[in-house]
Amino acid sequence: MEELARESISLLASVSDKPPLTVDGPRLGSMGAICIMLKSALGAGLLTFPWAFERAGGIRNAVTVELVSLVFLISGLIILGYSSAISGQSTYQAVVKELCGPSIGQLCEICFLFNLFIISVAFLVIVNDQLEKLCLSLYELVSDVPESEMPHHWYTDQRFALLMLCFFLILPLSLSKEISILKYISVLGTLAACYLTTAIIIKYHSLPSPLVHSSTPDNGTEDTGITSWASMLSVIPTICFGFQCHEASIAIFSSMKNQKLSHWVIISVVSMIICLIIYTLTGVYGFLTFGAGVKPDILMSYKGDDMLMVIARLLFGISIITIYPIILLLGRSVLQDPLLRRWGGCYSVAPDTLERRSRCVLSFLWIALTLLIAMFVPDISQIVSVIGGVSAAFIFIFPGLCLICAMQQEPVSFKTRVALTAWGVITLLCGAFIFGQSTTVAVMQMLGKI
Repeated sequence: MEELARESISLLASVSDKPPLTVDGPRLGSMGAICIMLKSALGAGLLTFPWAFERAGGIRNAVTVELVSLVFLISGLIILGYSSAISGQSTYQAVVKELCGPSIGQLCEICFLFNLFIISVAFLVIVNDQLEKLCLSLYELVSDVPESEMPHHWYTDQRFALLMLCFFLILPLSLSKEISILKYISVLGTLAACYLTTAIIIKYHSLPSPLVHSSTPDNGTEDTGITSWASMLSVIPTICFGFQCHEASIAIFSSMKNQKLSHWVIISVVSMIICLIIYTLTGVYGFLTFGAGVKPDILMSYKGDDMLMVIARLLFGISIITIYPIILLLGRSVLQDPLLRRWGGCYSVAPDTLERRSRCVLSFLWIALTLLIAMFVPDISQIVSVIGGVSAAFIFIFPGLCLICAMQQEPVSFKTRVALTAWGVITLLCGAFIFGQSTTVAVMQMLGKI
């Protein structure tokens, strides 16, 4: 063990000796990197954690799954930072292609693009839901007229409000070329997510004791071992959906001023622990408040005239708006890079002009398509499991493959190569199981509702 520890330290030092990755634009400091990591993770998944705690069979089961998952989540981030450093690539898909070969790289690009596109749709579905509830709440508070008597006009429809929001706020934020520009709005989004957690805790402590639910199942009996394990496994996709920031991690790492791997380990651990605290507090207090009656979107479990939660809806909508440009930037890079390579020699246009035009067109098309789909998706619960299953590929499968391939290329000792390759295989197998199980169940459930 001591020898392996010494080898790990030397491995960190050897990566730190490599020249830093060069990217255009301002560089990220430690706080900026942590803020963008937090904002990438503290998204729509925050609303689903109380529901996940109920599905897991209680607080103890859910926290156990979280802690076990945290090991793989942090490991995946460290592997991706290490892979970016040794490959010299600054995007997720480019790192996978460089280390694992063009075939796996192309598969990664397809999965990467699909996952980010569906996440973008999910975010707009949540914003649409919050706009609907917010509009009704504000109308009731201002006019003292019940929801059933609210007049319907095209300009009061939440879908029209979502359309205006997308093209007058989200689109301008999404035209940024570099991810480092988004660190300022990421601070605002993180604070909005923290307010939601605080509001849920306050509402729990303000309720009379008889209205607070117990953390034990309603039937009062203990789950059997098989049922308990099945319940725990069923919430892993929700956890993957909630904690996913791995798609953005390489872009963040390559934009940092200090690209030492030891520093990246600290950034990853701090970010994931903060996320764990926020998600756990939200899950515990939301579940204790509503018990088995909690809805997949925790905000929908509260009354519409509750001012504390009205503010929470407004701020969480802002939180989602601030993370959408990060997702769009990552997805746009997958499409833009091959287009620029193909069009670069075909048109007599300056490279900077071509890049700027393609960036604007792709951003507009991405927002338009996700907006069109989001308007016809009834609720977020139908796609969370699918997103969580696909996200497992970027948290487990591709990092495991990168580590296995990197160990075949890097000059390390035999024991280190065997140990890290074994960890890569374990990560890969866990990811394959989660992806297959969760995606199959989610698709079967969706087909059963048709």
